[in-house]
Amino acid sequence: MSWIKDREEFKQAALSSARAISRQKDLSSTSQASSRPPTSAQIALSHPPRASAQINAWRGELDFQTFWQTFHQDTGELKMPKLARDIFAELELSRVEMLGGSTFPGAQSNIQQYLETEAKKNIDNKAPALNPLAANLWLKELNGELLAQNSSELLNAFLEASPLNLSSMGKKLIEAQASQSDFQAIALELLKNLDLMHEAPTQGDDVAQENEEAMQEHESDMEDLEDEAPDGAESQTMESESEGQIDEENGELEEAQVPIDSTSIDEEIDLSRNYDAELDQTIYEDYQVFTSQFDEVVQAIDLATPEETLRLRQQLDQLIAPHKTTIGKLANRLQRLLQAQQNRSWQYNLEEGLLDTSQLHRIVSRPGNPLSFKQESESKFKDTVVSLLIDSSGSMRGRSMTLAAICGDIIGSTLERCYVKTELLGFTTKHWKGGDSRKAWVNQGSPPGPGRLNDLRHIIFKSADDNFRRARKSFGIMLREGLLKENVDGEALAWAHQRLSKRTEERKILIVISDGAPVDDSTLSTNHSNFLDNHLRQIIHSIEIQSNVELLAIGIGHDVTKYYAKSITINRAEELAEALLEKLADLFSD
Repeated sequence: MSWIKDREEFKQAALSSARAISRQKDLSSTSQASSRPPTSAQIALSHPPRASAQINAWRGELDFQTFWQTFHQDTGELKMPKLARDIFAELELSRVEMLGGSTFPGAQSNIQQYLETEAKKNIDNKAPALNPLAANLWLKELNGELLAQNSSELLNAFLEASPLNLSSMGKKLIEAQASQSDFQAIALELLKNLDLMHEAPTQGDDVAQENEEAMQEHESDMEDLEDEAPDGAESQTMESESEGQIDEENGELEEAQVPIDSTSIDEEIDLSRNYDAELDQTIYEDYQVFTSQFDEVVQAIDLATPEETLRLRQQLDQLIAPHKTTIGKLANRLQRLLQAQQNRSWQYNLEEGLLDTSQLHRIVSRPGNPLSFKQESESKFKDTVVSLLIDSSGSMRGRSMTLAAICGDIIGSTLERCYVKTELLGFTTKHWKGGDSRKAWVNQGSPPGPGRLNDLRHIIFKSADDNFRRARKSFGIMLREGLLKENVDGEALAWAHQRLSKRTEERKILIVISDGAPVDDSTLSTNHSNFLDNHLRQIIHSIEIQSNVELLAIGIGHDVTKYYAKSITINRAEELAEALLEKLADLFSD
């Protein structure tokens, strides 16, 4: 039936989100119940539930596995009693879930709902007070998360059964969550203090583990049977009723079994049919913009008078002059590399094609000889466009901006000589400290959590179709003192990527030139401290995993590897040309 196909599409969209977050393009899934902790490099992903009220908990099951694949490194299994091993595993799960949740608040909420359902199962099954899941919830509560009813009940029983005051040890664990080795050392100390390490694993423990796994497999089989039952009912109904209708009795029975929102998964799918939209909803849900009314995309030439434009271009030429010899040699090397890939070869002595005039003398001397033809072989070099996105913010003022401007000029001039189209873009804000956006926010009573709160200015120094010789005169405007203000990197990167995605070239490369993290005082003073940083990371993840645009970053004076998978750092002007053009040579050799 159609809804089965829709559920599969929804499942694939969720798996795509997991690949984006974990940066693992080859991450695969298996249709079985998940285990805590995950026991393989695959995502155990059951079919999505039919009711929307269960969707977030289902996503939470996916999210905790995704964060495990992202933040956990396998160090081998430690020998310890089963209860200690299970608590140790849940503490590590709590660590990766907190790390992931700090970046993806939506996923944090999903995991909370998933753990709430697991807590209810533990309570219904009368699980022992020293419950592994309760250890996970204990650490979450110490970290500031609010627990739901069943989770709180399970945690209270755990704390009452514990012979120790655990708060001081919990604080140590939270402080060490960024380091897996430090965290696990403290967790082992906690288990010793709880007197859970004194006995060796027994055969009974292993049998219990096997029984538990068997029960999980049985539950998974039962879920599959439950999924199939409505299919059969729907098939029978369709024979006697119009297509798409479901037996009312079957619907009532399902509703009685699961007393939740009757909205079906079909409605969820309608919101998620577009692959890109599903991914965007997942990773951008925490980011919002108060108003885009005052944002602008402007041509660089409109930001300065003709006289100022000429003066700044001359200033940039003077800055480039000391590097011209080195740049020339390296540019020629890169040019030879590109042209070698672009060169076409010929096949001769063919029976059809273009007439090979170099062989006509054979026909004259021996009229009986057949005509000789030739054909040009296709080039392997892909039609390519390169977009340079330059951070034009106040933190780049001085030496950093000079290096960035030289970078842009070198890359642009070299690639244009090789018939590779280039685009040069910049990004900053129109004002310091919020501008018209902040004024509008204040006039509306300064509501909390406004999101991005400044007027963006995205600058086009040269579009891909502009003539380089004509456009390069505006490159000097990058050095204009009044231009450099604040930087919202995530939206600028999304803008540049969108422009590049619309191009028809087969290969698209986006190079970001920046000095590090996004900074906008107005936005950061009215939202949480990682608001812009998280959004930038999410945009990067989306491009690196989902897009066919190749993303590369050049850190000016700062290491940007914490953001970009492919990046280089340039600290001194003397190393600029060589590092830059060698990286480009590597890029085009791929």
